[in-house]
Amino acid sequence: ASRFGELGANLVLTSRRQEVLDEAAKEINDTTGAEILTVSADIRQSDQVKDVVDKTTSRFTKIDGLVNNAAGNFISPTENLSENAFRTIVDIVLVGTFNFTQAAGEKMKESDGGTILNIVTTYAWTGSGYVVPSACAKAGVLAMTRSLAVEWAKHGIRTNAIAPTGMGQVFADLAENVPGFLEMATASNPLKRAGDPEKDIGPVVLFLASEMSRFVNGELINVDGGQHLPGYVSVPHNL
Repeated sequence: ASRFGELGANLVLTSRRQEVLDEAAKEINDTTGAEILTVSADIRQSDQVKDVVDKTTSRFTKIDGLVNNAAGNFISPTENLSENAFRTIVDIVLVGTFNFTQAAGEKMKESDGGTILNIVTTYAWTGSGYVVPSACAKAGVLAMTRSLAVEWAKHGIRTNAIAPTGMGQVFADLAENVPGFLEMATASNPLKRAGDPEKDIGPVVLFLASEMSRFVNGELINVDGGQHLPGYVSVPHNL
């Protein structure tokens, strides 16, 4: 969102907690001056998602791009997961992405098309233990990406995905609180470091949302320093 703001984009930020949105909006506005609308919503609820989309078009007329970045995960041995835990992650990641894609896509069809970018994960296909709900849900999001790339291209809507590994919230917490985790998690990365969300991942999001990628549709880009090549270790060995 910060990188979009730097280029003068109008931003709509959505999360469940308004105080988190307010903090993010202030930080981005202070550094970029971007015009920002914040709307709290639970993406699992289609009526709340529709409200976000309606408020977006009321404020900014149309939607040029959607980034489905909200997600959840339980790092747990599979035998300890409840059915409710599994459904919770699927509802957030897969159903939530569907809800926003459907609602925003309808608005894009009414205008001049647009771009949809879905954030997935490398362990949806490389395999990584203890993250079964997220891996299953993200694999579904990738399938949705490719299906919609075919179905909605006639409306001028391009749909793509990226699979980043970087210092996101969970990764950063593990790096700070689990001794040796950062070294372990980056040891097999060809670049030997963790990705920076703004400097490493943000520019690829911008590329796929811009006219520079006007002929890219249904694509998956791994933004992980080559981490997917030797496989991704995402869980502390001493969990």
